[in-house]
Amino acid sequence: MIKNLIGKILGMPKSFLGKRVEIPLEKHRIDVHQVDKRASEVVNTLRDHGYDAYIVGGAVRDLLLGLPPKDFDVATNATPEQVKALFRRSFIIGRRFRIVHVVYGRGRAHEVIEVSTYRASVDMSTAQTVHGNERTAKAELADKSLAVDESGRVLRDNVWGSQEQDAARRDFTINAMYYDPIRQVVVDYHHGFQDAKKHILRMIGDAAVRYREDPVRILRVVRFSAKLAHLGFTIDEKTRMPIQDCISLLKNIPASRMFDEMIKLLQTGHAQASIEALRKEGLLKVFPMLDGLIKDEKKYPLAWLALEDTDERVAQGKSVAPSFMLACLLWPEVKKHWDSLMAAGEHEVPALQHAIDEVFERRVGDVSGRGKLGADMREIWLMQPRFDRRTGKTPFSLVNQPRFRAAFDFMRLRAEVGEYNSAVAHWWEVFASGDEPVRQELIQQARAEKTTGGTATAAANPEKKRRRRRRPSKASAAKENAAPVPKIQVS
Repeated sequence: MIKNLIGKILGMPKSFLGKRVEIPLEKHRIDVHQVDKRASEVVNTLRDHGYDAYIVGGAVRDLLLGLPPKDFDVATNATPEQVKALFRRSFIIGRRFRIVHVVYGRGRAHEVIEVSTYRASVDMSTAQTVHGNERTAKAELADKSLAVDESGRVLRDNVWGSQEQDAARRDFTINAMYYDPIRQVVVDYHHGFQDAKKHILRMIGDAAVRYREDPVRILRVVRFSAKLAHLGFTIDEKTRMPIQDCISLLKNIPASRMFDEMIKLLQTGHAQASIEALRKEGLLKVFPMLDGLIKDEKKYPLAWLALEDTDERVAQGKSVAPSFMLACLLWPEVKKHWDSLMAAGEHEVPALQHAIDEVFERRVGDVSGRGKLGADMREIWLMQPRFDRRTGKTPFSLVNQPRFRAAFDFMRLRAEVGEYNSAVAHWWEVFASGDEPVRQELIQQARAEKTTGGTATAAANPEKKRRRRRRPSKASAAKENAAPVPKIQVS
């Protein structure tokens, strides 16, 4: 009975599949030179071995809109095993949706081309219905299967099909176009080209059904609307209407996936707009780490400054570390407990450690399974009291710490919002970039201040007297114009 009901909900009639339309170069105007050469290489390799292959999704959308694509994905009729056999450095990942990562380069400069196999229309005759946390043999069948839960959410979908079916299974019309870099044509099944030109964000098919199939699509609507808002994109009314009725479905999404979605929202380069869009749609509550922490810009200035800083770093093509963002977002809670424990007589460092433990205990669901991320956050926080120690060997050892740059940037933002002594922040800025004589002079200055009970003054380099500037309008401007503190990547 449940399977029949879900079949009615998820069944995809033939008329829903759309009609293939090829849009020529003279109409779409995509510059093939803006297409990633490695993505084209993946397409060519698959084609040379007799498979169908196209660049797909967000890259096609961005190329049409004149935006630089962040990632290039490829869709093919080759299975994951067949794709993996063609590329030396390739890996099959995922269980829910098995895809292949083709890796080029090494280290920080490496690039990943994601290759997915065309997925079939939902056929309930092959679907498994998994009840709750049921772990039966039926639920543990091979990955090449379709599994759904009682609400219609697809738990596992590795049934291969045609490009026509694959297009119908994608979420938005503007994300369901395929680009052939060889013939330079765009293949469109659901009027995505027209919607892109009209700046409309529209779900393919019945939005309520698609949200039940994968509730995370609700968040994707918000994320894309925020990302494309500056181009004038609006959400189609039929796509927006079911959102409120479907919000409760997000409770069934694993905490780890919700955490990943939150990180995506914060790393889009439109974090502030995304937060506002979440607030507008009543979705902030699905992210406990965000809800309440950044609703009020005046109450949580550090969080908002961090979002601004993150947006600008993304716009400049710089990396953004999740640990730094989360350290900024959770700091108000940490500091509140830290201050409370010190007021009760506990010493500074133990109090901070206990405050961090308490916040982590209550937020463990948000960072569960991400030990390195949590360790990086702790290190950023625990280094903050050390910035008050500007005499002896401490300054020299501190600047050599792997997380110094992240901790310094965190302290700099605290100074920006008036939570920390801006003159001390400037002292560290000059110390980190200065040579040995400059550093020794700064140490002497700090020692004199400690003796007299004074406060930090401008850097004491007689040949390079510097006057501290007023707070710039943009947080990242302080980074760009500041003395060149050694860059230490935060991972």
